[in-house]
Amino acid sequence: MGGGARTAYQAGVLKAVAAMLARQGGHAAQGFPFRWLFGTSAGALNAAYLAGRSGDGLQALPSLAAFWSGLRSAQVYRLDAPPWVRANRLLAGWTLARQVRRHRALLDTLPLVDTLHRHIDLPGLEKALHNRQIDTLGVTASSYTTGEHWTFCQTRDDSAVLPWHRPGRRASFQPVTIEHLMASSAIPFLFPAVPLWVEGRKAYFGDGSMRQLTPLSPAIHFGARRILVIGVGQPQRSGLVGSDKGEEPGAGTIAGHAMASVFHDTLQSDVEQVQRVSQTLASLPPELAAALPYRPVDVLAIQPTLSLDELARKHIRALPRTTRHTLIGLGAVDTQHSGTGSAAALASYLLFEPDFVHALMALGEADAWRQHKELIGFLKTDQTAANSVVPVP
Repeated sequence: MGGGARTAYQAGVLKAVAAMLARQGGHAAQGFPFRWLFGTSAGALNAAYLAGRSGDGLQALPSLAAFWSGLRSAQVYRLDAPPWVRANRLLAGWTLARQVRRHRALLDTLPLVDTLHRHIDLPGLEKALHNRQIDTLGVTASSYTTGEHWTFCQTRDDSAVLPWHRPGRRASFQPVTIEHLMASSAIPFLFPAVPLWVEGRKAYFGDGSMRQLTPLSPAIHFGARRILVIGVGQPQRSGLVGSDKGEEPGAGTIAGHAMASVFHDTLQSDVEQVQRVSQTLASLPPELAAALPYRPVDVLAIQPTLSLDELARKHIRALPRTTRHTLIGLGAVDTQHSGTGSAAALASYLLFEPDFVHALMALGEADAWRQHKELIGFLKTDQTAANSVVPVP
């Protein structure tokens, strides 16, 4: 669920999936393996990238990893700050206040707009839908105006699925644009809200991970029976390390905790809920199960086996100088003491730098290969098998 720079982990998982399928030979080694793609936050960028290049077949997956390998923070955001900003908190606060007045957020995200325009192939997405290489791309954003979650779906005109309206979540069928991607990945406070038109009126949207309780619901609504989930949750919060020493939490600890709360990972709980319901349906007598309006859904989830906060702690000095100095000035990052670990959660969202990105992708590849047998069994090459879906929140 969300994750900014952490989302490079998903590219590593998919790179490994491509290598596994290539070993299988035949259609699995060439064709694009997924029919529907759904993404939230930076996962929406991954989903859109893959959808636009699905015409390249399996090669689209390692291409996503190459995209992340070439990414830099300067291509995602800009923070204009003088070199003396690290001198004290007053100067750092003044710098950020000036940023907010200029950009309605702490960071200027115009570089990301340019990056997405250059790398997300929206005409390729339309062509892939027309050629039936994929069926749907869906991205989710959270409305600051109404408090609802909107999933914006681009599909073919002959789609049998209609837009839906459920408590707290809605769907709109319209072409996915760069603005939709910017809205879905607009980390609160850090990135500015993005205006989108829904139902004939303008509303402002932010990161789709905020308060998203049922991330699998769009895929299931489209009739998915097999879902591959790639999240960026983690087994532990390294930011809590040292909290038993009785130390007063610094700005980095508080900011990291707040960010983790905003992006509370409900993905795993939703996966477990779907699995429980599916197991219950599978245990019913066939005639009773057939009479119900529900069907079992096979879900395979992959999430990091190591703490991404801890991984970020090792690379915190790779932050762009102005960003690092501003956070140091605020007391949100301490590169000299053990407090570095407490600020790692905040830094991990902004570390779009090669060392951290490559470490994330390496972890994603390793975690995928640990589930090699499950993945190969799940991603059947038989095209008549049940549908495969990739939500990449």
